Amino acid sequence: MKICVFGAGAIGGHIAARLAKGGADVSIIARGAQLAAIQENGLKVLAPDGEIHVHPRAAATAAELGPQDAVLVTTKQTALASVAGAIGPLLGAETSVSFIMNGVPWWYFDHEGSTREGTRLPLVDPGDVVRDAIGTRRTIGGVVWSACTVVEPGVVKVASQGDRVIFGELDNRISERTQALAGALKAGGMGARASADIRAELWTKLIGNLANGPLSTVARQDIKTTMSDPVLYGAAIACTEEALAIGRALGLTIEMDARDRTARSSGIAHKPSILQDLEAGRPMEVAALFEQPILLARELGVPAPTLEISIALLKHAARAAGLYNQ
Repeated sequence: MKICVFGAGAIGGHIAARLAKGGADVSIIARGAQLAAIQENGLKVLAPDGEIHVHPRAAATAAELGPQDAVLVTTKQTALASVAGAIGPLLGAETSVSFIMNGVPWWYFDHEGSTREGTRLPLVDPGDVVRDAIGTRRTIGGVVWSACTVVEPGVVKVASQGDRVIFGELDNRISERTQALAGALKAGGMGARASADIRAELWTKLIGNLANGPLSTVARQDIKTTMSDPVLYGAAIACTEEALAIGRALGLTIEMDARDRTARSSGIAHKPSILQDLEAGRPMEVAALFEQPILLARELGVPAPTLEISIALLKHAARAAGLYNQ
């Protein structure tokens, strides 16, 4: 199975290494120092279950790689427009494109079956550039649970255990292509499965992003250090409850206890990706992760006062750093 990982940062690098370890024909699209390091020395992942060192084909452009059986997009939401403009050479007649990203995806209301069916999300996909370039027929939803950091070019460190990727068709079918992708990752030692409710999976992950991301970013500390403050710990519980309420208002069935969820996440000494972006001076994916969920809460009439405050503070920090301009 020919699989291209489009965007080999921390998450993309981890996934690419697992696929290569499992025997898939893997290529990656990367840039800068990360690309140069992988081309010269290969890709190394330092994970709790051991070190992985593989040598996938690495390229700067899709034209160097040609059509694939599947493409896994692991960039930030802020890079989606550039992905849409560059992905064409990877797409054969039956190539699937999985978006393994955080936040509310551009396709969220496609094939969803509610009164919001087909609703566009211009904050996430301005001008429908991704929709027009890739389309919903090819698209597969994806959720990744993995706390990763690029510690040096070509080297990814994984801080979490039980890492996994969940794939799902937009109409919630269990398909051969989602099962094949899950199998390719499992062969490399990473948890993976196909889901019959990808939106519930997405929102379950998003709840953690909403609860931990803004607070840790404003505090400029990892989750464990941030949550050692009882006031912020209480705020994280409130954020979790509010995010859960938004998901349920969207019709999702999510079984979760906010206090238990906060207790489990508060022990992770990991900086959320949004804080890593701020510290590295990279564009911050505020729109998909934080602003779109708040817009949905307002439209649905779901009160979210703690999220409103924490996200407003995050947006001020992002704008002050010149990393978010909306």
